[in-house]
Amino acid sequence: MPQQVRGVIARSKGAPAEVTTIVVPDPGPGEVVVAVRACGVCHTDLTYRDGGITDQFPFLLGHEATGVIESVGAGVESVEVGDFVILNWRAVCGQCRACKRGRPQYCFDTFNATQKMTLADGTELTPALGIGALAEKTLVHAGQCTRVDPAADPAVAGLLGCGVMAGLGAAVNTGNVGRGDSVAVIGCGGVGDAAIMGARLAGANRIIAIDRDDTKLAWARELGATHTVNGAEVDVVEAVRELTGGFGADVVIDAVGRPETWKQAFYARDLAGTVVLVGVPTPDMTLDMPLIDFFSRGGSLKSSWYGDCLPERDFPMLIDLYRQGRLPLEKFVTERITLDDVERAFDTMHAGTVLRSVAVL
Repeated sequence: MPQQVRGVIARSKGAPAEVTTIVVPDPGPGEVVVAVRACGVCHTDLTYRDGGITDQFPFLLGHEATGVIESVGAGVESVEVGDFVILNWRAVCGQCRACKRGRPQYCFDTFNATQKMTLADGTELTPALGIGALAEKTLVHAGQCTRVDPAADPAVAGLLGCGVMAGLGAAVNTGNVGRGDSVAVIGCGGVGDAAIMGARLAGANRIIAIDRDDTKLAWARELGATHTVNGAEVDVVEAVRELTGGFGADVVIDAVGRPETWKQAFYARDLAGTVVLVGVPTPDMTLDMPLIDFFSRGGSLKSSWYGDCLPERDFPMLIDLYRQGRLPLEKFVTERITLDDVERAFDTMHAGTVLRSVAVL
């Protein structure tokens, strides 16, 4: 029968996040109920709270999560009760034109649960990214659950569900960073630092971290940057060229997503180099650049969605690397909090004093 649990919601645009009672139905066909173990507080949750994604309030926040399968609906075969899983928002359909062309990382019809979770009065909730995991339990499609090693720290593993995977995948999957490459990353928050970690994992020999905050640049060095550039003090393009023999970096990753940072990325790359946009722009942002510059510089201009990942392929492999001590994912967990601390976590996010706050249940 339906269960009443605690969850963090955004009731209206700009209203503080609040903890309240939510109702989780029994899983229907293809669905599962997950007992959440940990969930990161991501900038995307803040964007939902502030009405920057849709206006379908109230939202059930949270999506960077791990948990244990508590119950399964009819027809579920991919997971079973007791499995330790990372939740994902790319449950590929296998039938859309991207999937049929062998490009499931671009799936255009990913699965979500059919039933709705609600408030106690029956008001339907919109789960953030189809997950809604800042709650004691959540209802998702079985395809949104990826089994991983249960020995992994839940607070660490869950970060692969969004920000860390987005950044790491921007380097490894989208940017195709290889051994000996030079890489520059603009913006050293959680996503940018994950891109730095990915570049290091891929064997880049020069990794340039760019930010306007010296604290964030220090974090970037801990995660693999070989050089740092404070964009408030020097010209970013000239600094990257100086550090790469005058040529520019092989791959430049924009983890900010503003016109000015994208232009820096474009001009800071080598001829025929690659620009990867992983920071998310707002709909009103535009670019005004000479078309001849696109033609004369060649190379690739890419956008990275969720790090172009395939959860079933990437999550278990990355957890194995973490368990082997080869991927220090634990460095992204700045603080462990409770559900009652989520609104405060948004404040610390604004202040730039954390890589990630993680609610542990």
